[in-house]
Amino acid sequence: MLVILTILNSILMVTGQTLWKLGASGKEIHSIGQVLRLFLNPYIISGLMVYAFASVLWIYILNKGELSYVYPIQSTAFIFALIIGVSFFKEDLTLTKVLGVLVICLGVIIITRK
Repeated sequence: MLVILTILNSILMVTGQTLWKLGASGKEIHSIGQVLRLFLNPYIISGLMVYAFASVLWIYILNKGELSYVYPIQSTAFIFALIIGVSFFKEDLTLTKVLGVLVICLGVIIITRK
């Protein structure tokens, strides 16, 4: 169950980051006023709320599991970020990105075997 919760936490983190990217994309940031206005963007606010929930979940996960076990599972966020980047933001899918994600998957499999 801890593995599933940790993967869910990774998904929440990537969701928050995705909302931040949506909120920040195309915005000029050259002054404190522009930064403050950016924080009023609904995407940024939503991302902060998702991150707050993910932080509470992460604290619960840390309370129940060993840091050296659950933290590497958080690296699944790289997998979800690649999927979102390629499918939603039309980023390039390169061989090095695919190989990196495969190495991460292998690492998560190794870590979660007890």
